Amino acid sequence: MICKPHRPSRTLPWLRSVVTLGIAVMGSATAANTRAAPPQTIGTIDLDAQFNAFLDRAYEAQLSLSPQRETSEGASKANYGKLDDYRPVAALRALRLRESQVREMDRRFPRDRLGPQARVSADLFRRDLVSAREAMRWRAHEYTFTAIRAPTTDIPSFLINNHQVTSVADARAYISRLTDIERAMGEIAADYRNHVAHGVIEPKLVFAPALASARRVVTGAPFDDGPDSALWADFKAKVAKLDTDAATRQQLLDQGSAALRGPARRGYDRIIAELEAASRKATGDGGVARLPNGKAFYAWTVRDSTTTDLTPQQVHAIGLSELAKVRAEMEAVARSLGGRGTLRDFLAQMRADPKFHYPNTDAGREQYLADARAVLADATQRAPRFFDPVPNAPLEVRRIEKWREATAPVAFYADGSPDGSRPGIFYVNLRDLSQVLKTSLTGIACHEGVPGHHFQSAYSNAARDLPLFRRRAGYGAWAEGWGLYSEQLCKEMGVYKDGYSLFSRLSGDARRAARLVADTGVNAMGWSREQALAFLKANTLLSEDDAESEVARYLTVPGQATSYMIGKRKIIELRERMAAAFGADFDIRQFHAIVLGSGALPLDMLEQQVDDAIAAHRASVLQAQPRR
Repeated sequence: MICKPHRPSRTLPWLRSVVTLGIAVMGSATAANTRAAPPQTIGTIDLDAQFNAFLDRAYEAQLSLSPQRETSEGASKANYGKLDDYRPVAALRALRLRESQVREMDRRFPRDRLGPQARVSADLFRRDLVSAREAMRWRAHEYTFTAIRAPTTDIPSFLINNHQVTSVADARAYISRLTDIERAMGEIAADYRNHVAHGVIEPKLVFAPALASARRVVTGAPFDDGPDSALWADFKAKVAKLDTDAATRQQLLDQGSAALRGPARRGYDRIIAELEAASRKATGDGGVARLPNGKAFYAWTVRDSTTTDLTPQQVHAIGLSELAKVRAEMEAVARSLGGRGTLRDFLAQMRADPKFHYPNTDAGREQYLADARAVLADATQRAPRFFDPVPNAPLEVRRIEKWREATAPVAFYADGSPDGSRPGIFYVNLRDLSQVLKTSLTGIACHEGVPGHHFQSAYSNAARDLPLFRRRAGYGAWAEGWGLYSEQLCKEMGVYKDGYSLFSRLSGDARRAARLVADTGVNAMGWSREQALAFLKANTLLSEDDAESEVARYLTVPGQATSYMIGKRKIIELRERMAAAFGADFDIRQFHAIVLGSGALPLDMLEQQVDDAIAAHRASVLQAQPRR
């Protein structure tokens, strides 16, 4: 996922920390993506250029309100020593800015005077405002701490992975951000206390891991006599690489230590106290329907995550239908592998067989990482038959750090910086290899890396003809739909090497179909947590721990998990539509260029891009026919 953490916590669209983005059509596929529209005049082209420049300035203004996002994208160092403003008023300020920008857009750039791609940008910019208003409406319903992320681990992760130190000034900005933790955690604590006061309290299952992860951040040196804490180890390592004198280096370390032991520690003490107080008020592990106006909130999360108007009940029915189809395929593969008994028996046999597990040791973890890199290398080698061009952006495979394993998903992709100075990172959670099947590795690598989220990100960073906000946008169904589609595409590419890996891929599809059923089940259909667990265990290859993590995700990030299968279904539908329309002229590389080259889009707008390509093809065929 970009899971991410791919969009595990909703914010205004321009702030969404997602890792999957789009790109303009490039290479030999460019000519095929002709728009079905009259030629643009010079005046229209000039207006489009002015419009894109306006959108880029608008995005940069939005970005300036989020110092952390600004750093992550390598956009500016104007706010390099600051963390984000976590007060509700900051979210309102961002919304008001977007509203003023849309008003200016409408005044200066009439839609009917724009070219086809600029009209897409205008529609999307306006649509994002509608989404932002909806997100603001439901902001108080969203959980601060979830099963897959929390602000107490997000901020250290941001500093470690995004704040680069290449000068003494950068190091001092790091110290400033360590100091700013007290202010940020204070704002988060105040907002959190308000949520709790209005009855928005996380399920009980959240609190133990959230508290453990928060305490781990402030455990070890310089907080106590233990081994270096994660932040201290990171800061020391970055300072050690600076080209400066020993006295300056020691001064920086002394100031960093003081910032951690003082303001950073006070900030964590405050949020930990709020978490402890909230934990005593938690009453159970039910879905969000138990919250005030919870059913309406959940219906919005489903619309937001899928970028459709589907209701929870419709999504539930789709999940049951998809699961039945996938289970039939799984049963056929199981029989071909000599499976006996029920599908559930075969799943149990695979889970119990040692040959399907890595040793639960450091050596086993290193082998997993090495195998993941080999899968990515193989997929990249096979990619030219399916993509033009094949991205050349750097990609690393890393184990999720121990200090945030408890609140991290099974795997996720972290976007690289647009300038390539920071690679894309495929993170995998290896805290307990006894729960990890070797056969699932290929599908995960295809989803998170190649040709999945990493290709999305790489194409985006190369899309210089799209405005910045489209290159940085994130829509769950497009992003995660592509990731799930990539798992299937890897079968066509020949990346899976045996029947067991193919079976695990189908189990991945079954898990995403089961998500439609279980997510809606616990949040809209009255299911208990135990019902959802039993359903997943009966229908997927998930281990006990992974099934519990999945259900915790549905309970704390409601609706997000519905984006995967809904998005994949649409991408498959559009591929089949385009293949039928193009006939012998169909080129899979052209289709992929349209899906990625259009930028991140809601599903209905993606559909329009494909329909436009079909219309252009039909027009070109008619034009090529001899006249009588």
